[in-house]
Amino acid sequence: MNVRAVSCTLVIVTWRTIAIDRGDVGVRVDLVLKRHLRDEPSLSRNRIQKLIDGGDVLVNGTLPGRAAWRVQAGDELRVRIAQPRPRTRPAAQAMDLDVLYEDDDLLALNKPAGLVVHPSYKNADGTLMNGVLELAKAWPAGSRPGLLGRLDKLTSGVVVIAKRPAVHAALQRAMDARQIDKVYAAIVWGRPSPVRGTIDLALDRDPWDRRRITVTDRGGQPAVTKYERLATSSDFSLVRCRLITGRTHQIRVHLSARGWPIVGDAVYGRKRKPADAESVAAAANAFDRQALHAWRLSLRHPASNVSLEIVAPLPKDMRQLAAALGLPADTLAPGTAAVRT
Repeated sequence: MNVRAVSCTLVIVTWRTIAIDRGDVGVRVDLVLKRHLRDEPSLSRNRIQKLIDGGDVLVNGTLPGRAAWRVQAGDELRVRIAQPRPRTRPAAQAMDLDVLYEDDDLLALNKPAGLVVHPSYKNADGTLMNGVLELAKAWPAGSRPGLLGRLDKLTSGVVVIAKRPAVHAALQRAMDARQIDKVYAAIVWGRPSPVRGTIDLALDRDPWDRRRITVTDRGGQPAVTKYERLATSSDFSLVRCRLITGRTHQIRVHLSARGWPIVGDAVYGRKRKPADAESVAAAANAFDRQALHAWRLSLRHPASNVSLEIVAPLPKDMRQLAAALGLPADTLAPGTAAVRT
């Protein structure tokens, strides 16, 4: 996504009731809404589906769960319409960014945990992209930074930015063709078994909490993660995960579903229980973010076609956690940033 596609603040107008007729019976709820809301030119089918995912559509007072929900005779359909304010370009802000790699086409950064990647209505500035825009002032005319994927606020590691739209499009095609390799490091509760394997579980939004992702056996998006257990102690393991698909919260949900939740994950992890201050579990309970790090990204350079491997070293907080849990973090990666061609 390029910087002109920044999320905008929404102004809620009101709930609107849709009068269901015979032509709507048995039809998907998103198609019914599109038919009846033709007077709202900003409501594309894609945006209607986002309203459904965001809890802004109710059928008989409850969430329909998904856009494919079929409307029945007598249903009461209500939708909350929101009007966007004009989009504004994020402001450039000077920031201390950790540059792993840079050339005329690409910029790779090591994002620290706690830094939001892209501006939104809740984080209008102070994001990684605000800092990139400051760097972009020195780029040639016609440059426009575009992110290749995102990381959660509390996940650290490699983030790649294309400097021109054509480069971003080429990288996006490579990612869609699964030609870009993304490897993460995670510290988890438990001992993954077998030592290496594949987690193939479809994912979807939780119908009761749209901020969460859940494993589903009906519909959803296919999601595949390969994992390898690198080291283990009595109750914890250091795991390397390779994304085959790139779904929201994929690694966090997949590992939790297998019974190996990531240490410090407040959404999908274990509930914190009192532990003796001197115990190993106390270090895990005290860790204040998910112990997940985007460690390595491998791709072919979109201009030169040279193979490029960018490595972000395990951050200090995860190395300290690994040491406290008795896990040798040096089995994963070198202690300094590395770029290999």
